Amino acid sequence: MKFQTPLQDLPPPPSEAIAYSEALSRHIRGQIEREGSIPFADFMRMALYEAGLGYYMTGLRKFGDGGDFITAPEVSPLFSFCLAGQCLEVMQHIPRASILEFGAGSGVMASDILQFLAQRDRLPEHYYILELSAELQQRQRETIGARVPQLLSRVHWLSNLDHFQFKGVVLANEVLDAMPVRRFQCHADGLRELHVAAGSRDGFEWTLRPAAPELQRALQEIQRDLGYALPEAYTSEWNPGLAPWLQALWHSLDSGVALLIDYGYPRAEYYLPERAMGTLSCHYRHRMHDNPLMLVGLQDITAFVDFSAVAAAGLAAGFEVGGFIDQAGFLVNGGIERLCAEESMQDMAVLQRAQQLKALLLPSEMGERFKVLALHKAYNRALSGFGGADRSHRL
Repeated sequence: MKFQTPLQDLPPPPSEAIAYSEALSRHIRGQIEREGSIPFADFMRMALYEAGLGYYMTGLRKFGDGGDFITAPEVSPLFSFCLAGQCLEVMQHIPRASILEFGAGSGVMASDILQFLAQRDRLPEHYYILELSAELQQRQRETIGARVPQLLSRVHWLSNLDHFQFKGVVLANEVLDAMPVRRFQCHADGLRELHVAAGSRDGFEWTLRPAAPELQRALQEIQRDLGYALPEAYTSEWNPGLAPWLQALWHSLDSGVALLIDYGYPRAEYYLPERAMGTLSCHYRHRMHDNPLMLVGLQDITAFVDFSAVAAAGLAAGFEVGGFIDQAGFLVNGGIERLCAEESMQDMAVLQRAQQLKALLLPSEMGERFKVLALHKAYNRALSGFGGADRSHRL
């Protein structure tokens, strides 16, 4: 099985980036030499999160125009303001509530949310950021310190949830898509799992191995929910990390709401027969392609989110589903048009803001591709962001 995206069609990496990539490739090849081949989930984990070498663990630029992709908070502060409005609504009903953000990227969203809440005199008790990368933690400190310096002391960084307890709101924007996934391929004589093996010229290549029992059980459950068997050679992904992640989150959250924002589908759409090559994609210098085995450590590797699986794992952990809606519906319910109208802008700024709204709301952009799922614990009030267009019945 081979992908056809040639490296020469992408911008060449700088020498510093090549050195990181070569060191990470040697590390991964060492593990392959010991094990023969490795599941793609292990390859993806090392490519993204290996200490000092993985994509998210180095100082290379990732976010914004000079990086590899742009997230909604960097498109427009209006995204963060709408999210802050939903946080404010929840915090009004939870005394001394805090906010916990997973993977805060450049720190822009945290800055805008804190600014919005400070202007309404509704600041959280604390704003926690769980960030694995020391380099990104430092970048987030710099961003928040530059944009809302008077609020920096309210922000605290975490590296894990061990022994951590809080109440309030959990925010995870484009976090689930970066969790390592296992890739599988359906065959008449049995399910296969895609592994990564050492290729020629210090590269990597795909190989198929019999699927482990855990993956076989997952596919049986998927096909039971779908009501049909996936066709021959069908290739897709399954995220084994959802259940432990949500269990850890449930134990840390005393009461409150988790808002999970990402691109993805309910299960019935995720595993459509025509989506026969899965949803895995890579992002490098604002170019998207389908080959995760090149540019190791220099490109983002993501998979769309099966929101039915997220909801099921949340329910199994003890959460309740509080709503499911596309991003456009959530932002409209959150008053994005009113917030935009409240700003006084020059003519050029009005045009720019119109372009930002299109990016956030149009179905062909982020509006329909991105979804928002709410999970809650010991919080039984309706959430205004999901009113009128809740799609929970489709999960």
